[in-house]
Amino acid sequence: MADRQYDVQILDPAQTELEEIASLYCSLVGPASARKITDSIYDALENLSQFPLSGPPMRDTELRRLGYHFVVVDKYIVIYRLIQTTVVVYHIFDGRSDYPTLFRAEVFKQF
Repeated sequence: MADRQYDVQILDPAQTELEEIASLYCSLVGPASARKITDSIYDALENLSQFPLSGPPMRDTELRRLGYHFVVVDKYIVIYRLIQTTVVVYHIFDGRSDYPTLFRAEVFKQF
């Protein structure tokens, strides 16, 4: 899969979460730290544009069946799915939260 470049689409909830992470870091430890964490997340997304299945599948059986994967960036969990030629980023959770339950509830409230 490395020969092709996949599109990365950051959905609104994930974009908002990324902005909140940057704002939090900026207010707590300064703009350089905010830039560093957001750059790390963007680097991980860039990696997914070349290797979209490099993140492990979600541990939850149903989420795994639906094709959800995740990558860990610092203390954050980026949840995404490859849909045809696009890596769709759904959320960026603090890894210390109960993100599996939160995300599962969101996914299955649609059904």
